[in-house]
Amino acid sequence: MDGRQSLRLDALVDTGSFFTTVPASLLRELGVVPIEKIGFELADRKRVVKEIGEARATIDERSTATLVVFGEEDADPVLGRYTLAGLRLSVDPVEETLVPTPYARA
Repeated sequence: MDGRQSLRLDALVDTGSFFTTVPASLLRELGVVPIEKIGFELADRKRVVKEIGEARATIDERSTATLVVFGEEDADPVLGRYTLAGLRLSVDPVEETLVPTPYARA
């Protein structure tokens, strides 16, 4: 994900999540370093502070630099809206697929 090392991941696409979240140990293994701590409000309204870093995400032929959250070790990776927008992908909820968006929104 960061350009130096890569790892193929299966991730849940969650349009309700703004950032992509990956278990912290996997990000560190890839050489992603925390750049900031920010606050988040979870679905249950609980507030937490987590580290974020910069990584590269690639799906098919599309690649983008993105921000990622250092997630819990027991949590599945989640692909959020920020990364989807950078990759110019949208979600087709009927077919449950990612669809290339030919034009980015300005």
